[in-house]
Amino acid sequence: MADLEDSLDRLAAATGFSGVVRVDRGGRVELARSYGLAHRGLELPNTVDTRFAVASGTKGLTALTVASLLEEGRLDLATTARSVLGADLPLVDDRVTVEQLLAHRSGIGDYVDEETIDSATAYLLPVPVHRLAATEDYLAVLDGHPQAFPPGERFAYNNSGFVVLALIAERVGGAPFAELVRSRVCEPAGMGDTEFLRSDEPAARTALGYLDAEGLRTNVLHLPVRGSGDGGVYTTAADVHALWSALDAGRIVPAERVADMLRPRSDVPAESLRYGLGFWLHPTSDAVVLIGADAGVSFRTVHDRAAGVTHTVLANTTDGAWPVARLLQELLTP
Repeated sequence: MADLEDSLDRLAAATGFSGVVRVDRGGRVELARSYGLAHRGLELPNTVDTRFAVASGTKGLTALTVASLLEEGRLDLATTARSVLGADLPLVDDRVTVEQLLAHRSGIGDYVDEETIDSATAYLLPVPVHRLAATEDYLAVLDGHPQAFPPGERFAYNNSGFVVLALIAERVGGAPFAELVRSRVCEPAGMGDTEFLRSDEPAARTALGYLDAEGLRTNVLHLPVRGSGDGGVYTTAADVHALWSALDAGRIVPAERVADMLRPRSDVPAESLRYGLGFWLHPTSDAVVLIGADAGVSFRTVHDRAAGVTHTVLANTTDGAWPVARLLQELLTP
């Protein structure tokens, strides 16, 4: 472990890494280290319990929230989005199902088409970001995008699909999406530091997201002021580990439901991964992965259930997590 710590310190110094790294093995914390600044203007350092935005890492929480509604019989994997959306989002194919949305196989038009974005820091949403504070507000950016291909035809990573899932969850769950995530995922998992914070109300012990490795420009103008089903939750390294532990123990949804969520629905060669329902999957092992990338945010956590090893990198810069995540993958993969 001393070799890993030394390698991390050298890499962090060489790349200007700003964030937190945690490694758990066999049920104990093997390494937890923080680097860089949570607030550059005030020169406040990151600590191991700093909260970071995790962008699309949120999709795992969305999937589990929906799964809890499936367990209660309020939804079924075959439930169509149209049966819940009613007249909203008329360009979504009437055949699109909850399962296809969870698996990125719905083919609906995407309000953030990542294949066409050259740079996360250059992209701006088509509406003022302060208008996107509640899930229903996202109807303004979800609408108007035609179906890209027939439902179920193939995998295509899709942010709109997970906001639609959040809308569905709200409408059948009877509460705002953030409350559903808290009560159905975070509370049973013991994730007390995980929540949808507003980016224009910086909270204590929370890292600002910076567009570049240096400078003071944050991502506050680039992302919705409050996230929803496709991204925007804030969490800590300890809470990420708590999520994996709760998933394994069946405290969020039963083991049978977890196994179905982690059953591969698609091979994704471009990412050297597979995909289940809301979770990335290692191409050959049973390791499970969550990844988040956006302006001022980079995040990757890998939970190797068979080896009993979890490693997590949270960073408050656009690309800062990736060199560290690669190092951990090289040193910790059996």
